Amino acid sequence: MYENTEHLPRALLVECDTGEFDVQASLAELYELVRSAGAEPFGAMTQKRPSPDPASCVGSGMAEEIADFCAESKIELLIFDRELTPTQIRNLEEVTCVRVIDRTMLILDIFAANARSKEGKLQVELAQLRYLLPRLSGRGTELSRLGGGIGTRGPGETKLETDRRHIRARIQSLQAQLDEVEKHRAQIDRRRQKDGIITVALVGYTNAGKSTLMNLLTDAGVLAEDKLFATLDPTARALKLPNGMSVMLIDTVGLVRRLPHHLVQAFRSTLEQAANADILLNICDASSPEARVHLEVTQKLLAELGSSGTVIPVLNKCDKLPGLENIPLIGGGIRISAKTGDGLPELLKAIEDALPVSVHRVHLLLPFAQSSLAAKIRKEGTLLNEEYTADGLSLEAFVGPALWDEVEPFVE
Repeated sequence: MYENTEHLPRALLVECDTGEFDVQASLAELYELVRSAGAEPFGAMTQKRPSPDPASCVGSGMAEEIADFCAESKIELLIFDRELTPTQIRNLEEVTCVRVIDRTMLILDIFAANARSKEGKLQVELAQLRYLLPRLSGRGTELSRLGGGIGTRGPGETKLETDRRHIRARIQSLQAQLDEVEKHRAQIDRRRQKDGIITVALVGYTNAGKSTLMNLLTDAGVLAEDKLFATLDPTARALKLPNGMSVMLIDTVGLVRRLPHHLVQAFRSTLEQAANADILLNICDASSPEARVHLEVTQKLLAELGSSGTVIPVLNKCDKLPGLENIPLIGGGIRISAKTGDGLPELLKAIEDALPVSVHRVHLLLPFAQSSLAAKIRKEGTLLNEEYTADGLSLEAFVGPALWDEVEPFVE
């Protein structure tokens, strides 16, 4: 499932417990993030504090303990389960002689490794630079210049000012490129709405099995791994429901607790594409003790993005639990296993029941003179059945708002 840990850097996880969140659940999630990033989690150390120490997050005594453990266990990486300031990182590295990164840096690194499309790479770089910009003053001389070459500095400019100027210019360039991508996507979305295409988005916690379900339903060939954030780039495929209606199924980036706001900002257009879907399948790992929390994290983000679509909770990976019928429902959810296919008929029925009322299933009798309208229905609607009769062409089809006015006079 993962690479041989023999050659992976050893990482010590550090938690500063201030009572803000469930420490054990957060550490378990951080453990999976570290594995997904390609490091070997080698234990964790936790310190309870009323608030993080401004100088080193944990206290000076704890920092010395961490340094001793790192030396004894040959730790190469310290990963803190919260966002650190540049001062805290610098002080911790001086005490421990080990590279220190925080939760946000770790997630940004995983995103950078998994981005495949041009848009995904632009979004990740934008998030990284937005995270880096306010932290430049705390960095040492190891920061490589983003510009470079004779003539790139202004008179009297320090290297810090030069780096900031280059980063701001790059951020503007990335934002401009993403704006163009968003315009193109908005055109596609408007076309879908005009054509009456119903969109169904797979949303939910990372590693809940969204890509596996996407592949099962549409044979999309999306990368599906037992790793966090294996999918970053949205994928859309047509899905034909049992009643004959076709919908557009969209696979999206997964979520985690305390998703860094830099990532939410950079991936906002991608997340909004899912949030604007007509139907949202909120998928969680039913075998996780945190299943209910995962559903709530997703629901909260959808609310922040202004989602108005119908949300269907989906409890996936039920094959990992004994007795599919005995698994307690959460929020009226549908029990499924994307691995075995159990529960798929119930899920598809739930999607059919949630279809917007603006989509009509109609029986039409078109005069032969209306052959052009019949061709339009075949192209823009979902044709279920057609038969030539003595009185004209008898059709059964799903039609959206764009076709309703034209076909209504011929409804039987």
